[in-house]
This record gives sequence, C-alpha cells and structure tokens, in this order.
Amino acid sequence: MTRLRHVCCSTLLLLIISIALAIPKPDDKEKKDRVLDNELSDQEHYQNAQHNTQYDHEAFLGEEAKTFDQLTPEESRRRLGLIVDKIDKDADGFVTREELKDWIQYTQKRYITDDVERQWKTHNPENKGNLSWEEYKKMVYGFMDDMDPSEFEKEEEGFSYQNMLRRDRRRWSVADQDGDDALTKEEFSGFLHPEETGHMRDIVVLETMEDIDKDKDGRISLNEYIADMYRGTEGEPEPDWVKNEREQFSQYRDKDGDGFMDKEEVKNWIIPPDFDHSEAEALHLIYESDVDADHKLSKEEILAKYDLFVGSQATDFGEALARHDEF
Repeated sequence: MTRLRHVCCSTLLLLIISIALAIPKPDDKEKKDRVLDNELSDQEHYQNAQHNTQYDHEAFLGEEAKTFDQLTPEESRRRLGLIVDKIDKDADGFVTREELKDWIQYTQKRYITDDVERQWKTHNPENKGNLSWEEYKKMVYGFMDDMDPSEFEKEEEGFSYQNMLRRDRRRWSVADQDGDDALTKEEFSGFLHPEETGHMRDIVVLETMEDIDKDKDGRISLNEYIADMYRGTEGEPEPDWVKNEREQFSQYRDKDGDGFMDKEEVKNWIIPPDFDHSEAEALHLIYESDVDADHKLSKEEILAKYDLFVGSQATDFGEALARHDEF
C-alpha cells in the first residue's frame, strides 16, 4: 500500500538500533517520497484510458488482494459473499455507499491496527491500561545506560541515539493528550503512526523539516529538497525525474516564490489537501455494479461483479486456504 513509507517511526527503533550503521544505503538514483499519500493502491486506477481492476481489488481488500488473486472463481465468490455479510452492518440485505466506504477505510487501516496491537503487547506485556514513558524508555533505550557518552552523542549522516531519544520524547509528549506522561493504546497508536492521527501531523512536518533542513535555518532550500531525494555521481547527468522535481519545487512547492519552503509549505507538500479516496472508490464500485440503479448494492449484484471487487485466477490455492481460517 502506498502509505507513509519514509517518515522515521519509533516502531522501527529496535531494529534500527541493532543494525543502525550497517544498514545499506538506498540507491542514490531512486526517488525518495515523503508525501503522506492516502491513495488506496499502488496501482493506477486507469492505465492508457483503460480501467485497471487491480486498483479496485487492493482498495476493497487491502493486503488480502494478493490472496484472492490465487483463488478459483468459485472460491473467490464464496469468500466475497462472507465479506459482503460483514459490510452489511444493518443486515438489511443491501450495501450502501456509507457501508462500503467504511469497509474500504477499515481494510486500509487494518495494517496499522495490527501493528499497534503487536507493539502494545511487546511494550506492555501485562496489558495495563497505559504505558508510562519511563517503562517505554527503559525497554527501548535501556541499553544506553552502559554506553560511553561520546558514542551516545555521536552523529553519522544525521543519525544519533541522542537525537532519536529526543525525538521520541517530544513525540510522546504530543501523543499524551491527558498529560499524565503515560499513553493509552489509542494514544500509543498516535505515537507509532502520527501520520494517521490529526493532532499528530504537525510533529510529522517538524520531523521532516529537521531531516531535510541541513543548515538549520528553519526552511528548506531547493538544494536541500533535491539532496533529500537524490545524491548523484559527479559528472553524471541528472535523471529526468530530478529535473521534474526542481520544476515542482519552483512552480508548486515554493508557493510564495522566495526560493525556500517554510513550515506551512512543507505541510502542503507532505500532507496534501484532503481528497476522500474511500468515498470516491465506494461511488465507483456502486456505479459499476448497481444494475437496478437504486444507489445501493445487493449481494447478488456484488457477486455478479466479483471480478471487479476481488478478482481470481485458477491456480493452486490450497496454501492460501490453509492460512486464512476466517474463510
């Protein structure tokens, strides 16, 4: 799924600490994307003016789309029927636009729910009502008590344990809405996934600026903007996408034309104005499937268009069936 991929999250901290300086650097010629994109799929919905149903599959199923791709048509329809029963919350035999929209949002956020649940159990094995900062700090940063202070403060290519601790402390305080220095599971979710939580988004903007603003003047220059995405080899021509990004910076990112992006311009860049992708996809699926034009879908209408919703192919699907007991 195309969701926040390049904003540092504390969920990765234990892994980062264990292999921090041994992590292979990303290909300097690959584009880094910091935009918090709420698209429902990595796929293009329309390719060369042709409708791409794989977009709909990923929007409707989330991570389960790959599993359905391995099913026979018969099994795909059967599982889709079970899903329709879940979507139809009021059990009236029809799926409305709102019910379909709610389901699409649920599938898109399920990976976050699963991650929060896993992290909560790891950091709070006794499943107490909240997790204190001191408990979290001891579990994640306790190893630093035995570190040499110079090693703790040492910075290499923007990384240091001290900076990570400082960032986590600041983010924790923002997530802690009741000010008791302990997080409930809901607050902990905001701490782990600030990009998904309204009151946490300013911290994502701040962390992004700290990452890119190398001269610490509180704004991002064109050179800093490009350097965050691309580090080329001297003498080699820039790829076309880098040239395009330079134009994007000048024409769209730097709205006041002063040669820099300030905090508000960075926010407009990485958190684009809201477009409700789930609403649009729900309307699209109803438009494509609503045979009797009553603006809602019966189970029969959905199953008749199973290839739009979930897809399938006649392959060996025994392993997939074994992995998904809920079906």
